Amino acid sequence: MFFGPSEFDVDDMGYAMSRLETESDAGRDFSGVGSSSSGSHISSEHLDHDDINQITKLKSSPHQRYSRVVPGRHELPVSTVRMLAGRESNFSGRGGRFSAADCCHMLSRYLPVKGPWLVDQMNSRAYVSQFSTDGSLFIAGFQGSHIRIYNVEKGWKVQKDILAKSLRWTVTDTSLSPDQRNLVYASMSPMVHIVDVGSGTTESHANVTEIHDGLDFSSDEDGGYSFGIFSVKFSTDGRELVAGSSDESIYVYDLEANKVSLRTVAHTSDVNTVCFADESGNLILSGGDDNLCKVWDRRCFIGRDKAAGVLVGHLEGVTFIDSRGDGRYFISNGKDQTIKLWDIRKMSSTPPAKHDVIRNYEWDYRWMEYPPEARDLKHPFDQSVATYKGHSVLRTLIRCYFSPSHSTGQKYIYTGSNDSSVYIYDLVSGDKVAVLKHHSSPVRDCNWHPHYPTLISSSWDGDLVKWEFPGRGEAPITSKKRVRRRHLYY
Repeated sequence: MFFGPSEFDVDDMGYAMSRLETESDAGRDFSGVGSSSSGSHISSEHLDHDDINQITKLKSSPHQRYSRVVPGRHELPVSTVRMLAGRESNFSGRGGRFSAADCCHMLSRYLPVKGPWLVDQMNSRAYVSQFSTDGSLFIAGFQGSHIRIYNVEKGWKVQKDILAKSLRWTVTDTSLSPDQRNLVYASMSPMVHIVDVGSGTTESHANVTEIHDGLDFSSDEDGGYSFGIFSVKFSTDGRELVAGSSDESIYVYDLEANKVSLRTVAHTSDVNTVCFADESGNLILSGGDDNLCKVWDRRCFIGRDKAAGVLVGHLEGVTFIDSRGDGRYFISNGKDQTIKLWDIRKMSSTPPAKHDVIRNYEWDYRWMEYPPEARDLKHPFDQSVATYKGHSVLRTLIRCYFSPSHSTGQKYIYTGSNDSSVYIYDLVSGDKVAVLKHHSSPVRDCNWHPHYPTLISSSWDGDLVKWEFPGRGEAPITSKKRVRRRHLYY
């Protein structure tokens, strides 16, 4: 275990070390589960859900011949030197080449924990930060009406500085089209605006230097009611938008027809997050403040406000969902201070009649700490595959993600946290493998580069900072001054 350049403070670790809990039998009695002890660990071979365990190993483990254990010696991680030597001698029988899993195994060992280096600093809260699919662009949205698009390949130069139009409260979400030509941004308003990213103008002030087309998600049936959009995503073909809103609904907007093509009442409270389950665009995932995750099949979407399936397990509202991209697995962040891993194949057609857990405490996540007596509660009908604890989900809709498939085989999951940190967990074992500490306010969003060991964290303190794993630990040439605050690396 290695700690960063400054001292390790036990208090910084929160109420307990990370813990992975596995639940294979929905409905069994989970009462009496105590807090995990420091350093607790469940080995990967004991993960109940063998499917996700095996898939992750296949995508991120080296060739079995590299992993052979000499009799009488303890099993150790396969070293990079051994793999390089084996490749030179064609040890794996692949003609002197690494497989995709070999590459992921090597790259996944180099976590983006060095730094941080300052990318940008604003005087308002950062709410959204996302790499483009190919990693060439980075988008950051701030409460003070600014959305900046950085050209990663040109030294993080600001390619587009957008001043949002008709902003209400903050930029709640952004989404870049698959062809990277258009960006949509949402706020606490029924209007979503679209900007031409490819235009030559750097300063993009709404209806001053450029037109920000408004896409109206409201209808006459709303009776003048104004709602806000928490989450918006482009479809895989770039022709539609899907959005989740504060009026308990999911919307689909047809960009060619320039109108809402579908609205369905999806939850009994705010819909905080929506995303696509795979590249087909047929399955949509949603999460809301009714504590539920739902699956919607677009092939049978029209004509009924009923989800294809429901997944129960969170004790509080769902703040964010990220799909593994295979149409089966996804993770969700919850106000019950947990990330949960789900298998769509375990969903129910309807939630249990009494899916809400009775609470004997009053709590508001926007300004109160999570009650200590609630930390070990467990849903009696929990359908999740695994639960990850250690980070803090308070004050804002904090986001979580799978690590990139190309470089890590999605071996990790990572999340922002109210305690101003970024947490990285091992997907299979549940181990907390890194805690990145720099910020002085909640980290609402963070994003891992799709190809390189680079992670950007954005916070309510206005800082965008870069974490990397450079070869000798030196500051990259394209980076600005390094800001040193402590981080923990396991």
